[in-house]
Amino acid sequence: MFSAKANSIFQDAIATYKIKNTVDQAFVNKYDKDKDLIAHLLYRKCWIDTVQWAYEDIIRDPDIDPEDALTLKRKIDASNQDRTDTVEYIDSYFLEKYKNVEVKPDAKVNSESPAWAIDRLSILALKIYHMELEAKREDASEEHREACQKKLNVLLVQRKDLSAAIDDLLGDIEKGDKYMKVYKQMKMYNDEELNPVLRKAK
Repeated sequence: MFSAKANSIFQDAIATYKIKNTVDQAFVNKYDKDKDLIAHLLYRKCWIDTVQWAYEDIIRDPDIDPEDALTLKRKIDASNQDRTDTVEYIDSYFLEKYKNVEVKPDAKVNSESPAWAIDRLSILALKIYHMELEAKREDASEEHREACQKKLNVLLVQRKDLSAAIDDLLGDIEKGDKYMKVYKQMKMYNDEELNPVLRKAK
């Protein structure tokens, strides 16, 4: 099933990042896009999410220097744009894959595209990774570990349910029971022509 492959790649990306565990490390994609494009995109997607998770932790430091915080905010903005672009690349992959499917007359469009559901699955992998660390943290209280274990149990159920939903959606698209309609995010605040502040600064 597709979700099993995606979850395995997400776990690999997180584990590889954590070896050095620094936002400054170089990104090297383990998957050749010419041999396995979707694996290449999934690995990149989760790497972006993993770095951004670290950014979000760092920027919440109450003692962070304001100039450093501003620099980091710019990096977070760029990361968000990269994340959105990668999600759209993933949807483009599926559009190409299923372009010749004969859509049934009563087929319905899903409330979200496959890639945006996969986006949630990638974030969920990070939540599970970090919640499991907290559930096993030796310097934390027993109450803390128990509370985190309960949250972890919920997250694991969420991953099972979301994985099944993604597999079902892709299966329905492949059979023509559902079809993809992808809307670009059309983010406005990074566009010099659409953000009035940036337009004024030009």
